[in-house]
Amino acid sequence: MRRTRSTKIIATLGPASSSPEKIDALFQAGADVFRLNFSHGRHEEHRQVFESIRETELKYRRPIGVLMDVQGPKLRLGEFAAGGARLMAGMPFRLDLVPEAGDIRRASLPHPEIFAALAKGIDLLIDDGKVRLRVEHHGADFADTRVITGGVLSDHKGVNVPGVILDLSPLTEKDRRDLAFGLEMGVDWVALSFVQRPEDVAEARTLIDGRAALLSKLEKPSAIDHLHDIIALSDAVMVARGDLGVEVPPENVPILQKRIVRACRQTGKPVVVATQMLDSMVHAPTPTRAEASDVATAVYDGADAVMLSAETAVGEYGVEAVTFMDRIINRVERDNAYAVITAASRERPENTAADAISAAACQVADTLKAAAIVTYTSSGSTTLRAARERPAVPILCLTADLAVARRLSLVWGTHCAVAREIGSFTDMIRKACRVARRAGFAQEGEGLVITAGVPFGTPGTTNILRIAWLEEAD
Repeated sequence: MRRTRSTKIIATLGPASSSPEKIDALFQAGADVFRLNFSHGRHEEHRQVFESIRETELKYRRPIGVLMDVQGPKLRLGEFAAGGARLMAGMPFRLDLVPEAGDIRRASLPHPEIFAALAKGIDLLIDDGKVRLRVEHHGADFADTRVITGGVLSDHKGVNVPGVILDLSPLTEKDRRDLAFGLEMGVDWVALSFVQRPEDVAEARTLIDGRAALLSKLEKPSAIDHLHDIIALSDAVMVARGDLGVEVPPENVPILQKRIVRACRQTGKPVVVATQMLDSMVHAPTPTRAEASDVATAVYDGADAVMLSAETAVGEYGVEAVTFMDRIINRVERDNAYAVITAASRERPENTAADAISAAACQVADTLKAAAIVTYTSSGSTTLRAARERPAVPILCLTADLAVARRLSLVWGTHCAVAREIGSFTDMIRKACRVARRAGFAQEGEGLVITAGVPFGTPGTTNILRIAWLEEAD
């Protein structure tokens, strides 16, 4: 089950893909990480899916990452007396805290945090921006607006407030219950929604307390204003283009995507590009040419992973969607232009021993035409720094910690294997050669570039580089 590509695939599981057979098929098609969306489903259902993933992992003896995506605050209208109301451009319309059913003149918006943050001239977007209201007057419990873009409002439609920081934690009481359950279950990654500022990430880190890695979803314009601080506090970042595209003009989304990917590449933090990548495959057996180009662009930009959402969660062609994404990535990574772009975008190493060794390993592997770079790691940091260099050869990560191997399944170019701790240089070389041969990364006569830290097993001590050649006895 060795992958022949560097960019990873995250597949969301849902009603169409939660059976053990479908999870197995998605993994075989190319899924590296599975996403559990806690906006839907009961805890027991998620546990059953989680156990099926672990059974698949055991079957193929390859670490599989599990990402839980917490829902975050959902800002929604109340109900309407007639189930809905059609608003025309130019009409006045009031939003308030009154719990009575709405009509063509007003609607309930049970979120005092929104009213507290409003200012005259701010636009409110309803139902993913289909209806736009502009604030003319406001108070602590109401907002009188003018309809700028008309349309139909109905029960519980979502509300977005672009460009405004709301006094809301990204973790609701539901999220905290879900988070405790997911961490107890053993998820590898937690995706945090509704990130507005660095403090939101810090709050989540405190609750997670090292039991999983933290991925911050960038879907609010205010998060972009604090981009570098949020990246610094996160273990990975997601470009959540769906919600982001509601709150910023659509033409800005590709620019922000490139900016976020670039910033993550600079710091060596994994970055995921998500939302509507192969959206037509929810109901069609093949993607559009534009969707194939969209996936390819994310790969050329240097994303660590690309994600499928509805395509695999509820789509009719989930396995085909993963297969097509795998094909697109493989084709792009074989393109000569990809190698040129990747080399040109390689970041300068930071002034640390780990970066010096990782940069040297990349250069040595290229000069010797080595088969792979082998990283020994106890915390994952050695492998992350190697991946930051975007080498032209695979990165074979050896770790004694299965949890670390699962987390690294999200990272560009890494192929993880669990191996016992090493105790000497001789042991290090023998084990690297043996695993590389067994996993199909190298054969007799080919070279390996090996990085590790001494003392062995000490996190964050990458300080040695060795070259090894596979011999017949290995």
